[in-house]
Amino acid sequence: MSAGFLLLIFVIVLAFSGLMAMAGLGAAFLFVPLFYYMGIPLDQAAPAALLLNTISLLAAAVAYWKAGLIQWRIGLPVLILAVIFSPLGAMVTPGVNKAFLLGLFVAFLLFAASMMLFYKQRPAKVPMSRGVEVGAGGAVGAFAGFLGGLLGVGGGNFILPVLNGIGMETKVAAATTSVIVMFSSFSGFLGHMSVGKIDPVFLTVAGIRAVLGSLLGSWIMKKKISGPQLKVVIAIILYAVAVKMGSDVLHQLHAF
Repeated sequence: MSAGFLLLIFVIVLAFSGLMAMAGLGAAFLFVPLFYYMGIPLDQAAPAALLLNTISLLAAAVAYWKAGLIQWRIGLPVLILAVIFSPLGAMVTPGVNKAFLLGLFVAFLLFAASMMLFYKQRPAKVPMSRGVEVGAGGAVGAFAGFLGGLLGVGGGNFILPVLNGIGMETKVAAATTSVIVMFSSFSGFLGHMSVGKIDPVFLTVAGIRAVLGSLLGSWIMKKKISGPQLKVVIAIILYAVAVKMGSDVLHQLHAF
């Protein structure tokens, strides 16, 4: 890769890692389409995004753990299933039709953007039975893990509302989700590594930017901007990317 291209990666990853850190999320679902439109093949963009997700969420997960906000009783079954199914999704990626994969990613972007704008955090309900908690958590873990590995995203947009919906307090649900997504992202990355080649220079440069961007974004979030304002900005970006990718998918379908 040229020095100019790596510099562009440097700036983009720094900016979007910071942006998503301000919202308390990993940035994988933004990195995949951005890398793709920069000419990086989808089967390389996905694992790179998953590794950056892992790096950017690590600091947050440690902080949540120290604060005692992680609910292992429910989160552990979700985590185990997500970690198991994420590399399975990653291994399927090379054999999936490119237009179908892009179409699936467009649907995910629309869902994620809508969650940003319209999902309302709910107060905790009376806890469900242990069996229902484990069943619901395991199901969403398997689904989010497989889809996350397939598309190169963390799957937190699916996990968080389910944990909140089964009675977990919002802050605890967010903290628990960050740990689950961190592990499932790394598991998906390893799955991609087993079936493809990834440029180590690209990963190193992007990884350093992800760490710096997350630290910068966390600081800005505390000092400069409100969460609701940021979510609107991110949702608009996601809708715009989804429209662009959707038009490309339709163009590919018409070409057949």
